[in-house]
Amino acid sequence: MPEWMFKKGERQHSINLLALDSKLDSGVFNIWRKFKNLWRGYTSFFSRFHLTGYRKLINEMLSEGFNIGLAGLIVLAALAIPSVRIIEKGDWLARGELSVTFLDRYGNEIGRRGILHDASVPIEELPDHFIKAVLATEDRRFYTHFGIDIIGTIRAIIENARANGVVQGGSSLSQQLAKLLFLSSERTLDRKIKEAFLALWLENHYEKKEILRLYLDRAYMGGGAHGAEAAAQLYFGKSAREVTLAEGAMMAGMFKAPTRYSPHANLPASRARANEVLDNMVEAGFMTEGQVHGARLNPAIPVEQTENVNSPEHFLDWAFDETQRLAKGKGELSLTVQTTIDMELQQFAVEAVSNVLLPNRKSRRVSEAALVSMSTEGAVRAMVGGTDYGESQFNRAVNAKRQPGSTFKPYVYLTAIEAGFKPNSRVVDFPVVCNRWSPKNYNRRYRGATSLEVALAKSINTIPVWLAKKIGHKNIVANTVKLGLKGVRPNCTMPIGTSELSLLEHTGGYATFANGGLSVRPYAIVEIRSSKGKTLYSRKQDEPPSQQIFNPEHIAMLNQMLGKVVSAGTGRRAILDFTASAGKTGTGQGYKDAFFLGFTGKYVTGVWYGNDNSQPTGRVTGGSLPAQTWHDYMAKAHREMNIAEIPGIPLHPVQVAERKRLALLKAANPDANFDEDKDQRMPDRTFKLLGSITALMQKAKESFGSVAPPKAEKKQVQLKVSKQPIPVAENQN
Repeated sequence: MPEWMFKKGERQHSINLLALDSKLDSGVFNIWRKFKNLWRGYTSFFSRFHLTGYRKLINEMLSEGFNIGLAGLIVLAALAIPSVRIIEKGDWLARGELSVTFLDRYGNEIGRRGILHDASVPIEELPDHFIKAVLATEDRRFYTHFGIDIIGTIRAIIENARANGVVQGGSSLSQQLAKLLFLSSERTLDRKIKEAFLALWLENHYEKKEILRLYLDRAYMGGGAHGAEAAAQLYFGKSAREVTLAEGAMMAGMFKAPTRYSPHANLPASRARANEVLDNMVEAGFMTEGQVHGARLNPAIPVEQTENVNSPEHFLDWAFDETQRLAKGKGELSLTVQTTIDMELQQFAVEAVSNVLLPNRKSRRVSEAALVSMSTEGAVRAMVGGTDYGESQFNRAVNAKRQPGSTFKPYVYLTAIEAGFKPNSRVVDFPVVCNRWSPKNYNRRYRGATSLEVALAKSINTIPVWLAKKIGHKNIVANTVKLGLKGVRPNCTMPIGTSELSLLEHTGGYATFANGGLSVRPYAIVEIRSSKGKTLYSRKQDEPPSQQIFNPEHIAMLNQMLGKVVSAGTGRRAILDFTASAGKTGTGQGYKDAFFLGFTGKYVTGVWYGNDNSQPTGRVTGGSLPAQTWHDYMAKAHREMNIAEIPGIPLHPVQVAERKRLALLKAANPDANFDEDKDQRMPDRTFKLLGSITALMQKAKESFGSVAPPKAEKKQVQLKVSKQPIPVAENQN
């Protein structure tokens, strides 16, 4: 045997390996036997719970239901975290107590927001029949449910399923208040979940009477009126304390759709809705048929219309948010705010959107639109946040995040220009691969060697993707940050506009192009004053001046390219016959979103078309409805022809003629004060005549472009005729 198997110095006494092996085997066996005994005891204990037949089926269903329910609660809790964070801020109620009167850029009152502290009526002083009308219509079980009306929700689901659409709402009054205080009006599952959690929180922290008061003080009731007292003053010229049963029923009927059922907008529909409210009161047992009979025979008569039907409600909501931010910590609750809005331009914007959207809504399967127009330094002059504020207060111009499509490409080309590329630099349009992804052009074809100017005008997809790989995705993102765009991520699809942006911030980015490279942050507030006249905020004094964030030469080259998009590319529907313009079309993936963003030397305007539920449109592209809307609005917005020159783009012939006219006027009247918005306006006939002449000359050149003009007139003709457009597909991006 080996030496190590013996004790030192005692070779004769060896270790008994057989005994050691026997002990190991017996130890393992005993452990295994004890384990089996324990297992048998465990299984025999639970064997008494063995189920068969229908009992087993019920047990399995309960078990699976518990698992699914637990998982659902975890998901719901995760989705509610953003709402909890809103509550934790602790200032939501204080912000709602502000009372703000808004003025337009010329000092005219255009609307109010917040609570009018001298007009909020306590619940105890409101007529009993008005409270009953509201509860019978909005939430009959308000005083019995815990924040969520389970019965009402189930009923609404059944009715909507029968009608194959949304015909009945299931939200309790507490849920509606949660939406008013915390959330937007966007119809998404995520918002509904947050709404439910917040309703439970409100019910746990406030009495029913306080919840009802908050709702009646804040609900929108059409015509720019927020709250029952404001609505009573607007529609009946009296306090809410004094409204009759017929008037209270009419007011209660407006909560569902304020614009549709406003007596100033549609009196027959408003009275029919009031009759439905009276029916609801009888069905709920709040009143008898005999008690409401008099109100049926003598319907409410509203006072003469006094509200501005074109009040910029979406703009005022945004301005109110900005006011809350700027006035925070100032210690004042009653404020007067001068804004940047121009009500004439606002009217033009509403008309342009309505005139294009309404005729195409069904045929093009598009239900919503938004428009933002601002000066080149960022002062917002017009805003359309949706087609019907009474139906939905969700601001699609400010709060909606959408894929901008090809309107994102100018940010890529600007970065390429900074890297040394020129508008006439030629790159190859060919299949490009980025992390196994390959973009396709709109027409599924490749052009080969192409200049950057043509690539942008034709909205080629492969070239910006190739450029992004060449110049670096992070450099492009860095430029978007300088432009004020949030949420852009460096990835392969970014160059063709897959990052989501709001229309407001996107339009602000284009404003930097229009002003020659100066920083722009879109703004709505010019000045905030307290009720005592003290200036709490002044933009001129409290905001830093704009900075030169891009080289003007680089911006000029980019604008030259964007000018070609309008004159010879996918944006030809946006051509203005009196001034130079530039812009870009864009279409989101699957035709879900369509954009046109463009500018002149005076205004920068962005237009979006799409659907709230992100359903595809009927192949609406940026070069179709959005470009047409942009053209219609901008044609009216530029009433004066003394428009600044776009960096990098020569003046339009009409602009040249107008500048000569103004120079002659100033020479003849050196002491006259020429106001930019009024005295310098060209007469409409002259304006239209010059535009018609320019259009005719353009057509003449297209028809006889091969014939050289006489030498004596050659210079003059070159000044008045733009270059021959490059053919382009009708529905390209």
